[in-house]
Amino acid sequence: MMLERVKQLFAAWIDATGAAIQSILGQLVPQRRVVLTPREGTSFIAQAPAPRKGPALPEIILNLENGKVASPLPEPWRAALRGSHVEVGLRSDQVLLRPVAFPKQASDFLGGMIRAQIDRLTPWTAEEAVFGWSVPQPAAGERIALTLAATSRSLVQPLIALAGTLDAKSVAGVIEAATGDTTETIKVFEQGLHGSLSRRIDVPRLLRHALLAMAVATVATLGITGYLGSVVAADQQSVQRLIAERRASLRLNRQGGGSAENLLAKRKQTTPATVMVLEAISRVLPDATYVTELRIEGDKIQVVGMTQDAPSLIRLMEQSPQFTRATFFAPTTRAQNEPGERFHIEAHITAYFGSGS
Repeated sequence: MMLERVKQLFAAWIDATGAAIQSILGQLVPQRRVVLTPREGTSFIAQAPAPRKGPALPEIILNLENGKVASPLPEPWRAALRGSHVEVGLRSDQVLLRPVAFPKQASDFLGGMIRAQIDRLTPWTAEEAVFGWSVPQPAAGERIALTLAATSRSLVQPLIALAGTLDAKSVAGVIEAATGDTTETIKVFEQGLHGSLSRRIDVPRLLRHALLAMAVATVATLGITGYLGSVVAADQQSVQRLIAERRASLRLNRQGGGSAENLLAKRKQTTPATVMVLEAISRVLPDATYVTELRIEGDKIQVVGMTQDAPSLIRLMEQSPQFTRATFFAPTTRAQNEPGERFHIEAHITAYFGSGS
């Protein structure tokens, strides 16, 4: 269930991001305005105002059959409709016009006020209706007056489908309504469509491929970085060990042969200091491990204590450059009153502990 929830959230993010990118792309691409004026029956007069560049197209008549244009369109008109904003004129018998008054304080949230009362003002509910309103005008009694234009959502669906067949990017329905002494164009509905640009560019698919490529590149980078880091660390430890051995050899060569002083100096150089052994073992053992006994005899160290995972201590000591041939010299036990395993580990100590030895 958790995986399914993550998949749903990822799909929703992809869709939202894709819609945002498509919206930005749509704003960058010029959008032509095409006006469809209704005639008698099921025909429209199509007009395309002249764009900033290029001549205006001559108006044509679109005759509809089963919600589609009956005859093929000329190529200039097909190009003009592709990705355009289609503005469909609605007839007065298709739209309910009604004067409405609200308190002046409601001017900032008229949409919510009208939607809340749409079932009282029209024969439809808010889900069944599409509606718009004129510019509010001051009225008596600290009120504002406007003209509500509403129609059934099912009535405009064929117009939306028609705009889709014309390869338009968006469609709006408008009506001319008398408001006072003037006539005003009221937008009853507006809806975006999947125009030709969004069909040519599958933005969600491109996003999924880009994220997959980024994930593969990240995994490959982490793998290469980890491998190179381990190689460099091993080479660095080897170099430090060689430097320490070379320095000790040079000191002994300068001091010469077999006097007691020289023998003591040689022993000092070849035997690790107890403090350094303690420091090394403290770095190797995990925080949850406790040492109860520690013995150092020559080049061997014996450690007794408590831990949660005794076998892992062998691996940790073997990985350390300061210890080799780590093994258990007594059985590992666990008592009922003890919080962990009692271990007994023995290992050989490397004579040199870094360049400071």
